[in-house]
Amino acid sequence: MTLPTPSLYNTASRAIEQVTDDKVGLYVCGVTPYDTSHLGHAFTYTVFDVLVRWLRFLGRNVTYVQNVTDIDDDVLMRAEKTGDDWKQLGEREYASFRSAMASLGNLDPDVAPRATEHVSEMQSTVAALIERGLAYESDGSVYFSVKSDPSFGKLFREDYDAMLQIANERGNFPADPLKRDPLDFVLWQHQKPGEPAWDSPWGPGRPGWHIECSAMAMKYLGETVTIHGGGDDLVFPHHEAEIAQSENASGVQFVKHWMHAAMVYCGEHKMSKSLGNMVFVADLLERCSRDAVRLYLLQHHYRQPWNHPMDAPLPTCDLAHDLAGQLREGGQIGRDEVIERGQPLLLALADDLNTPRAIECLTELAGGSDRDRLVARELGSTILGLDFAG
Repeated sequence: MTLPTPSLYNTASRAIEQVTDDKVGLYVCGVTPYDTSHLGHAFTYTVFDVLVRWLRFLGRNVTYVQNVTDIDDDVLMRAEKTGDDWKQLGEREYASFRSAMASLGNLDPDVAPRATEHVSEMQSTVAALIERGLAYESDGSVYFSVKSDPSFGKLFREDYDAMLQIANERGNFPADPLKRDPLDFVLWQHQKPGEPAWDSPWGPGRPGWHIECSAMAMKYLGETVTIHGGGDDLVFPHHEAEIAQSENASGVQFVKHWMHAAMVYCGEHKMSKSLGNMVFVADLLERCSRDAVRLYLLQHHYRQPWNHPMDAPLPTCDLAHDLAGQLREGGQIGRDEVIERGQPLLLALADDLNTPRAIECLTELAGGSDRDRLVARELGSTILGLDFAG
């Protein structure tokens, strides 16, 4: 029995495509560490955790990079509000995030680069873009010129007005007098009073958000990345900007496969720190098991947005308890038998990481023969990340 070839929806092509690389470089945009992790974070990073586990089960050599945006407007504003040192705030909140992810059974990334430790690489990319006529310096800041790149917008696929509207909703400053075009985005921003800064050819300052991910992705995974992921609110402007920066600096395709997880809503709005409508991972784990939370997340397909009402009970507590009772005891079983008996579950994951269907297959195996239960335990723990502890 052969292993299926994984297929994933590619945001760039708007089609489901096979992932054929034996050596897979995966870059997932990480957190900006200034507050506690919520259910939306948990959903995104649990999805990519299953993807990593699934690809490794298939024998792919995966390098998983998940960055840390430890210098950003949000970090600086929170530090000023609380009176904390911005660096200590970021380290404390990132440690809290990693603890929350570990409590859900998510594996650590292979590399977790901090933006502040890669400023020189960012400056090199900015300098290359200036040299190629894609960026310009303006009073100590550097901007990418979107009009100089005819392919800008190829991921988002909307017209200029739509791009400007979304960018403005997500932090763009269209009235910035240093810009040549309202949609141009900052690559290097001149130091403001009281802010941390690094020396650069354009004066003291700090990198823009978009250039951080371009530089770190290419440093650790090369100029062409197999899979680049994140939440679907990052498609524009963040990932569009990454493509423009990276491809114009390197001259080659930046990403083969773009993968985006849908938003988790709480009420009418997506769960977010700015709105304060958050359900925290730690609070859920006080009321139910790790597996119950993990099953709840994975019962939603990664491309379908969903709503979690505030203070709603998790519907998977009984399922987690039942699976723990059925699969707590392990035993020896060969890989070939796991693949043969587990084909329905494996085929579900091969079909655009269909975790809801995979969980259905898991429960079917758990209710089957003794050998089926061994298969369910192996696949449930290895790929879905369950521990069957109750």
